[in-house]
Amino acid sequence: MTIREEIEQLKKEKDAVILAHYYVRPEVQEIADYVGDSFYLSKVAVGLKEKTIVFCGVSFMGESAKILNPEKTVLMPDMAADCPMAHMASAETIEKIRSEYDDLAVVCYINSTAELKRHSDVCVTSSNAVKIVKSLPNKNIFFIPDRNLAHYIAGLVPEKNFIYNEGFCVVHEYMELEEIKAAKEAHPEAEVLSHPECPAKVLELSDFVGSTSEIIAQAGKSDAKEFIICTESGVLYELQKRNPEKKFYFTETTPICRNMKKVTLEKVLHVLKTGENEVFVDDKVREESKKPLERMLELAK
Repeated sequence: MTIREEIEQLKKEKDAVILAHYYVRPEVQEIADYVGDSFYLSKVAVGLKEKTIVFCGVSFMGESAKILNPEKTVLMPDMAADCPMAHMASAETIEKIRSEYDDLAVVCYINSTAELKRHSDVCVTSSNAVKIVKSLPNKNIFFIPDRNLAHYIAGLVPEKNFIYNEGFCVVHEYMELEEIKAAKEAHPEAEVLSHPECPAKVLELSDFVGSTSEIIAQAGKSDAKEFIICTESGVLYELQKRNPEKKFYFTETTPICRNMKKVTLEKVLHVLKTGENEVFVDDKVREESKKPLERMLELAK
C-alpha cells in the first residue's frame, strides 16, 4: 500500500479531514481535502462535519481551527512548524497603544498567536483586511503584527489613522528588489504579482498586489502568459495546476518558508496513525481569542 493509500484509509477510519495551506509541499497539497489561504481555511474549518482536522500549515492555523472548533480534534503534522511573525507583537505594546489613543481598534492579522488575538478587537487576513478596516467605526487602527501589510492597507484606507507595529514575514520581507528587476529583464512580458506582506518598494514594482488566493485568481484572469511571483514558492503547484499553458518565475533566491516545508506526507500519516500533536487551547484564551475571529468571519461576509 502506498503512503497516499494509507492516508486515505486512515482518514475514513478516523473520520478525519485534511486542510493544507498553499505554501506546503506539492505532494501534501495533492492529498488534502481543502487547499487555500488563511481566510479560506478558517472559513472551511467552521463548517466541517468530520471530527478530526489534520491541519497542514503552521501553528497559528491549527490554533485558530481549534479556537473555532473546540469540540473537534485538531492535529498538526509538525508541532515545530511555526510562523515567526505570529509572535512579533506583545500584549504590553497593545495595552500601551490603547492607553495613548482614543477611538482605537486593534486589528490583528490572522497570522498571529492566540495570545495576541485575545488582546485584539478583530482579526483580518490579507484578502479581507481592506473591507474589514473600512467597516470599523474607529478612526485609529493599531495593526499587528505585520508592518508591510499595515502600510499597504493604510494606503487603501486613507481615512483611517494607522499606528504601525514592527513585525514582518521572514519570507516576504527579504524579497530582493534587484532580483525582481533581473527577473523582469529576463522576462519583459511577465506580469509581477506580489503579496502585500512584501515591502513597499517591491509592491511599487508590481503589476498586481493581493493575497495568495488573489494572486492565483489574477494569474488565471490575466491575458499575460508569463508571471513573476513574489510570494512563497509553494503556490506554484496551484498556479500550474490551474494554468498549465502559462509560465511562472520566482526570484533567483527562491522564496521558501522553511516552517511550511516541515510538513511532509510521512508526518501526516504519522499523526493520523497515532493521534499525536493534538492542539490544545486554554479555555479562557480560547473564549477571548474566538471573539475577534468570529467578528472577522461576520464582517467579511
